[in-house]
Amino acid sequence: MNSKRIADRRRRHALLAATILISPVGLPPRAVSAVVAAAPAAAAPLAGKRLCGAYDGVPAGLEPAKDGVPNRAGMVRIPAGRFRMGSNDGYPEERNVRVVKLASFLIDRHEVTNAEFARFVAATGYVTDAERARDPAQFPGVPKEQLVPGSVVFVWPKGAERFDDAYRWWKYQPGANWRHPFGPGSSIVGKDNHPVVQVTYGDAKAYATWLGRDLPTEAEYEYAARGGLDGDTYPWGNTPTVQGRYMANTWQGDFPARNLARDGYKGTAPVGCFPPNAYGMFDPVGNVWQWTRDAYEDRHPKEEAENPLVVTVSQPADTLERPARVIKGGSFLCAPNFCVRYRPSSRQPQDPTLGTVHIGFRTVLRVQ
Repeated sequence: MNSKRIADRRRRHALLAATILISPVGLPPRAVSAVVAAAPAAAAPLAGKRLCGAYDGVPAGLEPAKDGVPNRAGMVRIPAGRFRMGSNDGYPEERNVRVVKLASFLIDRHEVTNAEFARFVAATGYVTDAERARDPAQFPGVPKEQLVPGSVVFVWPKGAERFDDAYRWWKYQPGANWRHPFGPGSSIVGKDNHPVVQVTYGDAKAYATWLGRDLPTEAEYEYAARGGLDGDTYPWGNTPTVQGRYMANTWQGDFPARNLARDGYKGTAPVGCFPPNAYGMFDPVGNVWQWTRDAYEDRHPKEEAENPLVVTVSQPADTLERPARVIKGGSFLCAPNFCVRYRPSSRQPQDPTLGTVHIGFRTVLRVQ
């Protein structure tokens, strides 16, 4: 394969990474019915204090790691245990189901917020990838207009626009970054307690390192998100709602034509507006997708594993030194008719150099 074709594939890969996140392809009928139809029983939501609008977005005690001691503010402990990772009833990439054993660890009880990320930037002077121009040598074949500082945004279709081409709904927007998620004119003012978005894998790693932490592995994220409900469809049980109540920030209505916002939100929601799971983890699914450490492969290994870290895979030529990473959890753009990925087992690949309006992250701390 010549260099031009490789460059063209890399460009398509980068753009596809932003759109594939909401692809409906491959969900078996039985999985669709599990999402749309009510199952016989569902776990009761955990009673506990919400965060949401009254929360300023910063847990008490948040500060950088000192003298090699990681910061633990705002984290919940996940107990050691075994669980069945993946699903045979979801999309093909959620297979194979395998048993995974994990040691105890700490995880942020909610997504990293704009306010938390702002503290990091103020303390370190960090400049995110979206705020920097791209080096043409590292992105051969990419048009000049996509090398300027910016990121990928979702564009809501208008009027009679075609709904059958996912590429139409995404565009590279100059000036889009974590402070201006949809580009110039947009702002996070008044959204300190919303999850930070438009951050790349490298941006998320930099923040985690500042606190002496790491990003979760895919196994850690899925285990924590399940909240002890091994094998259930959702972190709260097997029904998409509980007694008619929405349990996560997702899309209700015919995507992408109409969002009925029955859960109260059309975009991101403040963190912690929905009940936490049994481990005290808010927004384990929905709101925003979240970065993990794992390199992506299209199936889980079949073998049982203990504390699996980054998956080792041979990468296709068009990803070069930047293999796609696994993101977890789904987002506010996931709908029953198009993206049924607001489930713990759901997973997607994402170009690590590209942020979007619906990808954020949280951190973990592995303790003995």
